[in-house]
Amino acid sequence: MKSIILLLLCLPLAGTAQITGEVKSPDGCIRITIEATNEFRYAVSFDNRVILEPSLVDMILKDGRKLSSDFRKAKLTHKKVRDQIVSPVPEKRKIIPDSYNSLLITLRNGFGIEFRAYDDGIAYRLSTNLNDSIFIKNELAQLRFHKNWQTYFTAVVPRENADRYHTSFEEPYTFLPLDSIDESALIFTPTLIQPTEGPKLVFTESDLLDYPGMFLTGRNSKELWGHYAPAAAEEKILEGEFPAAIVTRREEWIAHTAGKRNYPWRVLMIAEQDKQLPENDLVYRLASPSRIENTNWIKPGKGTDEWIIGINLFNIPFKAGINTATYKYYIDFASRFGFERIMMDAGWSDTKDLFKIHPDINMEEISAYAKSKNVGLSMWTLAVTLDQQLEPALAQFKKWGVDFIMTDFMDRDDQQMVNFYERIAEATARYQIMVMFHGAYKTAGFNRTWPHAVTREGVLGSEYNIWSAKATPKHNLLLPFIRMTAGPMDYEPGLLDNATAETFRPIANKVMSQGTRIHQAAMFVVYESPVQLFSGNPSQGWMEPAFMELLGSVPTVWDTTIVLQAKLGEYIVTARRKGEDWFIGAMC
Repeated sequence: MKSIILLLLCLPLAGTAQITGEVKSPDGCIRITIEATNEFRYAVSFDNRVILEPSLVDMILKDGRKLSSDFRKAKLTHKKVRDQIVSPVPEKRKIIPDSYNSLLITLRNGFGIEFRAYDDGIAYRLSTNLNDSIFIKNELAQLRFHKNWQTYFTAVVPRENADRYHTSFEEPYTFLPLDSIDESALIFTPTLIQPTEGPKLVFTESDLLDYPGMFLTGRNSKELWGHYAPAAAEEKILEGEFPAAIVTRREEWIAHTAGKRNYPWRVLMIAEQDKQLPENDLVYRLASPSRIENTNWIKPGKGTDEWIIGINLFNIPFKAGINTATYKYYIDFASRFGFERIMMDAGWSDTKDLFKIHPDINMEEISAYAKSKNVGLSMWTLAVTLDQQLEPALAQFKKWGVDFIMTDFMDRDDQQMVNFYERIAEATARYQIMVMFHGAYKTAGFNRTWPHAVTREGVLGSEYNIWSAKATPKHNLLLPFIRMTAGPMDYEPGLLDNATAETFRPIANKVMSQGTRIHQAAMFVVYESPVQLFSGNPSQGWMEPAFMELLGSVPTVWDTTIVLQAKLGEYIVTARRKGEDWFIGAMC
């Protein structure tokens, strides 16, 4: 009997290993605790108050291997970093302090996980050190919050003729308690969690490369779980005014990738005061460093865009439209008021052929005129067409003096589409052309890795005034605290027709905005985008030169940013410095 008891006591010890660890922020306020026996879990506290209860982390490969398969003889490596990052395209600040404490856990099964604790948040990422390429079936990421807190989130709205993962990532915010979110919801981040007491939390990701973006789903509880679009097995082009590639069949795995690599960071920003969220650049700090050695050719600045107002010009001696005279008019406007470039938006060419130019446009004449006025040209492109004609199109753009392009209607973030972004970034960098993505997921640190990818959409912005009443001042006052934490956003402010909620009407070609004109003007300071596009009507702008000169004087990159006062969804006062000049923007 004694021998049997001894055997029973020893059996669990022979097959079980345990990992315990802890990492604190430099100021000691934030603490991450790690525990692993049969499962790997981490918890987070702030100022000795629990934020995240023990939450599950795991990665499962198609062949059954997984992170949690073996915790024996794990290697734990602690590190302190006190450094700084110099940003070549500083949307918040030129010098970015980068101080954190980290814990790297290396497992003998070829998996690893790194945790970092900063003074303004925490992050973790998985890694693999496996031979050959691997198929990843799933990544488990649980967020088990301490209580059933309120949450601001945006979720995918199902589309006709496309699967549930097809979205422009442009929806208004919903405000609900965590237990109101079920598995049918497909939330795209950043997502803000608002405890009844304690700091506000924003969850998102960084360094998203060669891997699908993370959605969140609920369980009708205080938990959120990571969810990923499976890889595309088959695609087709959905025809229409703007053709797009949609997925008709998906694989049973989320990624096929190199076996030796790091994966995207899972980021939780922590803000004791609301004003700390718009200042937070944790996503940028976590991203991979620049892959471009020479960044001197990247020239941020303001531009014009004609699409939102439908080219509804007036007081002009020519017929407005997609024609040479109209774009020369925009060039004159940009030159007069200090805008660095104009955008030639959708319609300048056939959507299916970038070399089939609108018959009323003479690109050589426009190009020469822009050069004579020291104004740059920017071109809109459709993603599927740009992908097909990439090299010859970029060569042609370079001949025209184009220094900035937009590509549009990706509307997915599965692994194949994430890789499209990097393919376009690599090619445009070779031609020294800046790029912006529309119909796009959030920035997620891509602007650090590819600094010429200066901004992107992934936001419900000015264009929604054409067909809806969704772009309210309330919505506009959520963006700096939520969406903007993930990186620059192309809202396209500056509408000069302004209305109250009662008098607002969505009217195409006579586009107005809710809120005051100064509400629109302040966006040029409050919203971060190294290329800001003015969406107002230049015919109105010519009538008020002092106002346009003020807008024209506002920089788009900054040496310093200080958010003086702020309250989520209510008001924000942002001060930014460029050189010796300070600009202050206030919105409410």
